[in-house]
Amino acid sequence: MPTSSNRVALYTGGFFLTLAVLFGAYVALTLNWSYSSGERAGFLQKMSLKGWVCKTWEGELSLIAIPGAAPEKFLFSVRDATVAKRMEASMGKRVTLNYEQHKGVPSSCFGETEYFVIDLKEVAP
Repeated sequence: MPTSSNRVALYTGGFFLTLAVLFGAYVALTLNWSYSSGERAGFLQKMSLKGWVCKTWEGELSLIAIPGAAPEKFLFSVRDATVAKRMEASMGKRVTLNYEQHKGVPSSCFGETEYFVIDLKEVAP
């Protein structure tokens, strides 16, 4: 028969294991379920691999504005390295980005923004 201290250790371990499983399920849900999706068009201005421990691809798109208006910037993250390499090749060009918005992602290890680019198309001038 388990002693009292063994039962406490067993319950504590079970509690933390349950918390870890629930946290993992939450992370998987936020990364795989998109709140919204869409396209943005503009000039690709910046792409960089950032982070101290968790390296993520981060970028900036200058949205095409009405003449005379201040340009708006669209900040985004890229999880797919092949898409990031294609984006680096398109620097300074006019592109259309397909993105998904993932709300509630718990850490910047998955991306600094809630907008994740999944594809891009270069737009002919």
